Amino acid sequence: MTERLTLSTSDGLTLEARIDSPESPLGMTVFCHPHPLHGGSMNAPLMIAIAGQLVAHGLTVLRFNFRGTGASSGEHDHGKGELEDITSAVAHAETRGLPVSIAGWSFGASTTLSWIAANESTVPYVGVAPPADLLPEELPDGPKRLILGSRDQVIDGDALTAYAIAQSIDLLITPGDHFFHGRGKRVGDLVAQGLTESP
Repeated sequence: MTERLTLSTSDGLTLEARIDSPESPLGMTVFCHPHPLHGGSMNAPLMIAIAGQLVAHGLTVLRFNFRGTGASSGEHDHGKGELEDITSAVAHAETRGLPVSIAGWSFGASTTLSWIAANESTVPYVGVAPPADLLPEELPDGPKRLILGSRDQVIDGDALTAYAIAQSIDLLITPGDHFFHGRGKRVGDLVAQGLTESP
């Protein structure tokens, strides 16, 4: 089941969003897209593939376009105002009466982890290929997983590995590049496992 909706942020913007749900959801995941200035949106192929797998694993998925992307109002704010966008999405997810988790890919993965740090949130988190130089130095407790493609050509894999070790975060390296062409189902399974399995 698909539902299209509009989210409102605390600073007066409206965000284009959609919710995909299984028949009997076990939880709800806010899933954030890659960098909008490099073509990222909630409708990027990997976003669609991962969302489909999360639904197959019993999770309702809330995707939205960050400010300035698609039909969302405002302008790109380099990860600052986007924290307000995530807040509005999480607030909506919390109204659905399901356990909430959060995930993202690339820019979406780093921004969601920054949101977790800023809000001291303990919700389960999975980040797919976040750039290590944009990740917070201090994190609250809570289940966390990072996923990295073995041939990622966009981010510094060594730096992300070092970050995961320093933060004691589960890091999975799986075949694929930054965009995981043709491997969305597998990556979606890994994201779902990280969001639903007990730490």
